[in-house]
Amino acid sequence: MALEISGTVQWQAWQDRVLPPVERVREGLWSIPVPIPDNPLRYVLVYALEAGDGVVLIDAGWDAEVSWQALNDGLAELGTAVGNVKAVLVTHSHPDHLGLAGRVREASGAYVALHTLDATLLGADTETRDKWHSSLLQYLTTHGVPGAEAAATVDGMNSDLVFGAARPDVLLQDGERIKLPGLDLRVVWTPGHSPGHSCFYEPERRLLFSGDHVLPRITPAVGVYAQTPGDPLADFLLSLERLERFDVDEVLPAHEYRFRRLDERLVQMARHHTERLAETLTAVRAASGATAWELSARLKWSRPWADFGVQQRRFALGETLAHLKLLEARGEVVEAVEGTAAGPARWYPTR
Repeated sequence: MALEISGTVQWQAWQDRVLPPVERVREGLWSIPVPIPDNPLRYVLVYALEAGDGVVLIDAGWDAEVSWQALNDGLAELGTAVGNVKAVLVTHSHPDHLGLAGRVREASGAYVALHTLDATLLGADTETRDKWHSSLLQYLTTHGVPGAEAAATVDGMNSDLVFGAARPDVLLQDGERIKLPGLDLRVVWTPGHSPGHSCFYEPERRLLFSGDHVLPRITPAVGVYAQTPGDPLADFLLSLERLERFDVDEVLPAHEYRFRRLDERLVQMARHHTERLAETLTAVRAASGATAWELSARLKWSRPWADFGVQQRRFALGETLAHLKLLEARGEVVEAVEGTAAGPARWYPTR
């Protein structure tokens, strides 16, 4: 059985390339589209839930004036205001989700909640900015990015997205129950897209607020970057399996549109990565000794590699590395660093 689109108005807006309307999803639950300026994802779906005499937000949106205005306008449509927000439950620390949380807190006194593993990703102070830039440059050059492009990539990154992000007031843990007036949500830790990515499950209505972990049309970026711990793709695939045990009637993602048949979507997403792992292994066998950067250029993407900007190539490199790391864990490829620890690191098939 195929995935069933339940957010038909949102789906049509996606086809028409316009912002969807604020929608009443269920009793006491609304979706508010908050724009992400100059981004192909277009918007974040912020969910507002009634909680006693106030509201709780799931995610907050990108920190920009147009986004702030959209959030305020959306809340006004519900007959409330940002000053009535009691809590912001953030699925993960990426700036399109956490960005406005600090501003909401300043305006309302709401608490901001985030999984503890994502909280550790946020920069501690301005003195670490130079170290942050240095580690990024080393990461890029180690994995084969040419010097000029590596420097341009680092120069084009905005450290304020890390060091200016709101620090959470509450650190979430897997399985935790979030009880607020009229609400009962469960934290479901789903690492992969970020180390602490968490979905929120409402058992009574069988709703899953899936953040970026499960989207209806695309698979979220799962990559190895300068500060990425462990094996994120292995974590992601286990997180997909973990969701199979939840009784879910409708999935409310942070992007695109609502849908049903979570089980079918989980199968599709796992299959995508199985196919991508096979493609990556084939690339290593065809170009033994290539860097991750060189392998990235050999893989198929949504458009030609030559059309990617420097930041898009950085994300592509991260995704390629995630697949290489999992293949390495399975004993199918091996990484060898030439010369000094700075690299370049090259990849070889084991058989």
